[in-house]
Formats: sequence, structure tokens, C-alpha cells
Amino acid sequence: MPRIKALPFCLCLFLSLPAQAEIYRWTDANGSIHFSDTPPMLDEHHRVQVRPTTTMPMAENIRQSDRVTRNRKELDQLLSPNSKNRYAKSQQAEEARTRQCEQYRKQLDRLQARLRAGYGNDRGNSLRQRRRELSQTYSRECVLN
Repeated sequence: MPRIKALPFCLCLFLSLPAQAEIYRWTDANGSIHFSDTPPMLDEHHRVQVRPTTTMPMAENIRQSDRVTRNRKELDQLLSPNSKNRYAKSQQAEEARTRQCEQYRKQLDRLQARLRAGYGNDRGNSLRQRRRELSQTYSRECVLN
């Protein structure tokens, strides 16, 4: 009786072994590429080397995913506005500079509108002087930097 039970087990074990088949590749007269497990009789053929599949254990995938998540969180913390990191500070400084430049632009637009309204020589000259100073400041701090 024990031999009969061992026979199906051995048969299953034998069938579960990986199959080792050779693969052949050749091109026919029409230029079509063919693959087969038997070599062609007349055509020149090449044996194809099949590389084994690469598998990664699931635990390694999970560890890699955790590392990526941690790195992203650290990067988000470094770039947050409340960070003491120089990149976050430079971003804040850039935003402050952009706000200041926008303020200069608005002041220049208001001065230009007042000049278009028309004033006497004394008032017009002082407005033009203010526009010139503001324009130089805007150019120096916003355009050239």
C-alpha cells in the first residue's frame, strides 16, 4: 500500500520540474521571422538563449516601497515653508521678492496714470522724478536680478 501512495507523489514531482526546451529562430525567403521548438530542415537557424525570469521576494518590494515613502516625506519636510533648510528659505525669499516687484509695478502704473491725467510743470516734474526713481529701483531689484 505505501508504494501505491508514493507513485502519484513521484509522478507529480517529476511533472513539476521545469521544462528545458530549445527555441530556434529563422527567417524565411519572404523575410518573415519564425520561432519553433524544432529546427527547420532547410533554412539556416539560430538557437535562442532564454534568460531565466527575475523574481523579487515580496518582502523586498515592501521594504523598497517603505524607503521611497520615507524619502518622499523627508523631502517634503525639507521643502516645507517652516523648514530651516536653505531651499525652503530661498523659496520664501523668492516669493517675497516677487511680491515686492509686483508692488513696484503697481506703483509705476499708478504714477503713469496720474501723469496721463495732466498736471502743471511743478507737479508733473515731481511725478516724473518719482517715476524715474521707482523705475530704476524696479529695474535693479526685479529685472536685473
